[in-house]
Amino acid sequence: MTIRALMERLMSADDAPAHFLQSGPMTDLGPHASAFAGMSGVEALADLVHGILLHQHWAGAYGQTLTAERQESAQLRRARDLLDAVRELDPAPLTTARPADRRAVGVCSHFSVLAAAALRANGIPARARCGFGTYFEPQRGVDHWIVEYWRDGRWVAADFQIDALQAEHLRLDFDVLDQPEGKFLRAGEAWRACRRGEHDPQSFGIFDEGGYWFIAQNLVRDVAALNGMEMLPWDVWGPMPRPDNPMAAETMNRFDRLAELTDGVDTHLNTLRGVYRDSGLEVPAEVFNASRRRIEPVFADVAQERAAT
Repeated sequence: MTIRALMERLMSADDAPAHFLQSGPMTDLGPHASAFAGMSGVEALADLVHGILLHQHWAGAYGQTLTAERQESAQLRRARDLLDAVRELDPAPLTTARPADRRAVGVCSHFSVLAAAALRANGIPARARCGFGTYFEPQRGVDHWIVEYWRDGRWVAADFQIDALQAEHLRLDFDVLDQPEGKFLRAGEAWRACRRGEHDPQSFGIFDEGGYWFIAQNLVRDVAALNGMEMLPWDVWGPMPRPDNPMAAETMNRFDRLAELTDGVDTHLNTLRGVYRDSGLEVPAEVFNASRRRIEPVFADVAQERAAT
């Protein structure tokens, strides 16, 4: 190991937990921060999140049929905007659990971004991670987000989406708030495992989509999240490969490097910041929302300001 690499390892390892105490544009709770102050633990936080959010694709299990209007909150990116949507449905304090028909609709990333924001508001380093859950379908890594939070000198992997109903349906036999290694694969882990021939890249994705291009897109989202820009699972920008575009050897090598950096983010944090800033990975002002099939501003208030002019 070179002296430069050694110094980077030492500086990044010491700095990593403190770095993930800082709120970014997506995890700033704004006027809602006080609602999460003094949480008694991650279990209480998980209960709070479950009481105000409803997962879009699990709605039927809770007896809900979602209208198009109600699903609009799943397009929100910022935690504070999501909490505004919660209060619009029900003005009760955020600490009050809502029945399923009065919860804001989101997906895994919303549960994760909100939980990471709340943990940070309580002085606990936390970061949302983009990758693949292995506990939804047999022999498949399903597109998913979780949270890593700092406790007792280590990063704990926690899935704040999974409540008792989902855990029973999935027949989970582990603590979702302190997951064993391998239950969730960060995008970089999945990429490297496929490159080593340990997994079929087609087994990573969602619905009928999968492959190296899908893993690479999640890898870019994970890089952005580690740099304070936790995006929607269907936001597309910059160097993300598209499903109909072959990935050349140079492109594969580039993602090999990104996978190495994110898989060992605490060691490579300083380098990852620079790569994000200087290699075209940084989230632009506008992204392609693949679920809406349109280009749109990252922040909703920007769109509102434009509509008013």
